[in-house]
Amino acid sequence: MKKTLLLLFISISFLFGIEQSFQDGVSAYNSRAENSSGLTAQPNQINKAVKAFNEAKKNPNHEIEASIYLLRCYYYKGKFVSQTDDEKKDIFNLGKVLGENLIEKYPESVAARYWYLVNLGSWSEVYGLFAAAKEGVADLMKEHSEKIIEMDPNYSDGGGYFMLGAVHLKSPYIPFVLSWPSNDKAVENLTDAYETGKPTPAQTVYLARALYKDGQKDKAIKLLSNLIMQPLSDDEPVEDYEQQAEAKGFLADWK
Repeated sequence: MKKTLLLLFISISFLFGIEQSFQDGVSAYNSRAENSSGLTAQPNQINKAVKAFNEAKKNPNHEIEASIYLLRCYYYKGKFVSQTDDEKKDIFNLGKVLGENLIEKYPESVAARYWYLVNLGSWSEVYGLFAAAKEGVADLMKEHSEKIIEMDPNYSDGGGYFMLGAVHLKSPYIPFVLSWPSNDKAVENLTDAYETGKPTPAQTVYLARALYKDGQKDKAIKLLSNLIMQPLSDDEPVEDYEQQAEAKGFLADWK
């Protein structure tokens, strides 16, 4: 009897500790921009979040949710905390592998697919064109984006449309090898993303790029000019700063 009670106590304590880890992770993630400057975020809070979510996902009740938070953490850390390409490669590779495993285990999770694509896109940028082509990144992004749209077109303010539009915009057209990329499809899907839910800064920048490529220069410039006048959000100031900086760069080139 005493042994049974002891095991029960240990189990309850373990689960309580994991529950606390999850809450600690959420709190740290929400504080990730603390003491940030421009595009550079400090490592303290995001590292706390990564540690907490790695612990929290040991609980089956929190595994998928904590793992998705981990994908978000890896993207943020790789993008705004890591200072060298080698550091970025390590972090985005963690996100890529975790995302692949999550999709295999939870194929109906829209969030797992979306944040996998966020990490995969960043992985391809830092690893380069050859590695991305070898991994079939463009086809993977197209496939999973279309699946996200099929499952939940409203997720993350039209996130599936955004990812599909972005891969059409950025992927090179290569006859007989990669023949599906189309700027017309980029404009179509990025417009759908922009008009689904609340337009995000990233959606605005990508739509403007596609419109400019399509010859709609005035419309593209207007979108970016309006964007750079907006205040940074309280929730995503570093992410917003990045998009406004990119917008200013494009405007300088286009005007």
